[in-house]
Formats: sequence, C-alpha cells, structure tokens
Amino acid sequence: MKYIKFLILGTFFGIVLSKAEIISWYRIYEMFKFQSFHMYGIIGSAVVSGIMAKQIIKKTKMRSIEGTDIKFTPKNKSIPRYLIGGTIFGLGWAMTGACPGPMFILVGYGVGVFLVVIASAVIGTLVYGLIRKNLPH
Repeated sequence: MKYIKFLILGTFFGIVLSKAEIISWYRIYEMFKFQSFHMYGIIGSAVVSGIMAKQIIKKTKMRSIEGTDIKFTPKNKSIPRYLIGGTIFGLGWAMTGACPGPMFILVGYGVGVFLVVIASAVIGTLVYGLIRKNLPH
C-alpha cells in the first residue's frame, strides 16, 4: 500500500508517453533520420522541465517524499565518459527502437519481445556494477 502512489504515477506517465507517441518505433526512426521535430521537441521540453524543477527544488529547499533534504552534488565533467555513455545509450535506443521508459509500456501493450530487451538492460546494469571500479570515471 505504501507504493500505490508510485504505481498510479507510473501508470499516468505510461499513458502520457503512449498518447504522445513516444513508444512509436516510427517516431524514433524519424528522429534518428532527422525527419521530424516531434521527439526532439518532447526531449527538449523534458530537459527544460527538469531544469525548472531543479531550480524550484533548490530555491524552496524542498524535501524528498521520505522527508530528507534533497542535495545536488557537482558531477565530474569528463567529456569522454559522457560521449562513450551517450553513444552506448543511443546505439541501444536505435537497435531496440525504445529507451528504458517505453520498454515497460511496450510490454504492457503486449510486445513480449521487449522482455528480452529489459532482461538485457538488467544484465548490462549488473555487469557495469561488477566492473565499475575498473573503469575510468
């Protein structure tokens, strides 16, 4: 019962992504071929919304759901790390036709092959966790 709010929010988020056609392989294909502004507009608005939310959290000293302070720590500005990570993420997105959020929505729509994609993502995350200490960060 404690997590019902997350289930409701996740369901709402899934409906919004579906209605915005973010789960459409065709929309993603258009984006990677630079044929449509649709996905870039959605991604851009998400970035702007994130920046605004971060500023609001900082200015109002908002707390987390658990009541703890929300702290923002500066990140390491290593350009190669972001280029390599972004390239791997982009290749995965291009190969599967979905980024992580829509993968779950597509399973809900009955596209069972995305269970393989989700399992692969989980395995990749576990492998990263195992070799993380040996990677240049």
